[in-house]
Amino acid sequence: MSPVDDPDRLSSPEAAPSTPSTTTATLERTDAEEQLQEPGDHERFAHYVRKEKIMESALSGEPVTALCGKVWVPGRDPEKFPVCPTCKEIFDGLRAPQDGGDD
Repeated sequence: MSPVDDPDRLSSPEAAPSTPSTTTATLERTDAEEQLQEPGDHERFAHYVRKEKIMESALSGEPVTALCGKVWVPGRDPEKFPVCPTCKEIFDGLRAPQDGGDD
């Protein structure tokens, strides 16, 4: 009978390997995707964006930044939503723009 066939041999201290045993564990990780749309009330409003930025986004697919600071890729009809109150205040000159523009 070989040592592998003898269950008592495997559990005895003499059967322990002379080198430390190691195990490998696999951690499953989901890569976080860049979130272009911010959660919250921003999704309920139409936002003000500079015209040239909208055209650039339409051609390149790059995200735009609204006057209020919201960053997203336009893709819906803004006529179906109320205007963002923060964008409206900025447009009316009551606040400073947060879109990084010089105007």
